[in-house]
Amino acid sequence: MTATRFTVRDIAQSLGAEAAGDLDLTIGQAAEPQDAQAGDLAMATNPKYADKLKEGAAEVALVWEGADWQSFGLKAAIFTPRPRMAMAGVTAQLDPGQHFNSGIHPSAVIDETAELSEGVSVGPLTVIGPRAKIGAGSVIGPQSFIGADVAIGEDAIIRECVSIGARVQIGNRFRAQPGARIGGDGFSYVTPEVSGVENARKSLGDQGEARAQSWERIHSLGSVTIGDDVELGMNATVDNGTIRDTEIGHGTKLDNQVHLGHNTRVGNDCLLCGQCGISGSVDIGNNVVLGGKTGVGDNLFIGDGVISAGGTNILANVPAGRVVMGYPAIKMDTHMEIYKAQRRLPRLMRDIDALKKAVFK
Repeated sequence: MTATRFTVRDIAQSLGAEAAGDLDLTIGQAAEPQDAQAGDLAMATNPKYADKLKEGAAEVALVWEGADWQSFGLKAAIFTPRPRMAMAGVTAQLDPGQHFNSGIHPSAVIDETAELSEGVSVGPLTVIGPRAKIGAGSVIGPQSFIGADVAIGEDAIIRECVSIGARVQIGNRFRAQPGARIGGDGFSYVTPEVSGVENARKSLGDQGEARAQSWERIHSLGSVTIGDDVELGMNATVDNGTIRDTEIGHGTKLDNQVHLGHNTRVGNDCLLCGQCGISGSVDIGNNVVLGGKTGVGDNLFIGDGVISAGGTNILANVPAGRVVMGYPAIKMDTHMEIYKAQRRLPRLMRDIDALKKAVFK
């Protein structure tokens, strides 16, 4: 399929950016500076890419403000004061999409009580359950499952092999990448007698003689509620709530392999990066960023604007605005001081040994 082409003028206007040179040149795709050819838009948003531009054969580039674009052999340039924001606009404009077919594929299985609004597309081998409601303009990809009483807002893009369990409620412009799973039962079990885990949490010590324990399932009566403009990455998983719903606020994005436990609430405009594991009944505020592989213990509170570095393990409540790092999580500046001190430990131990010898003599 031939890619849609845009003029330099079109792209600059869509970004609200200034441009110079031949604004009628057309662009079909973006490319890294060293790989760009004629007809590509070289993404050279930083002076460090200047030499790379000379390696490629681009005629047009997205460049930093004040760049001497003509010295790179370019015929036109688009200037951006905020490169990554410009990247968002350019990639949205040039994205060719997945080329899913429009309409309802004949192999899709759709319950007669389901309601599909105008312009909904349903891919092959997809199942849509009873009383499900799909908003206008939404795309449900191949081999996906939409359970009973699910409601999805307008303009959703649900990629292939996504499953959404019964009673899940989702807002507008939802995106789910391949393999995302929403609305599985929470990991919640109890023993008839007080368990070794419960005793360990109280005593923080060994439990003594091990006892046989059988685990009884606590069923998930809640579901999942998701706001507008939320995106779930590949193989992200969101558990149902036990009594109330697990919640994800407007504008929040979950990366690949992120897990949200039962009853957890995530606020608006949060970023949860790859392989974050959030236990049950965690309350996360707005504009929180959790770096990759952050772990969060159960029944904790994380305040608005918190940032955790990658690999952090949060075992206690975190107040609003704090930047944390380490295991267990502490303030990042404190962690860095401890890390520097740790690196000095071998030298300190040698100094102590020398002092001990001097004293003994």
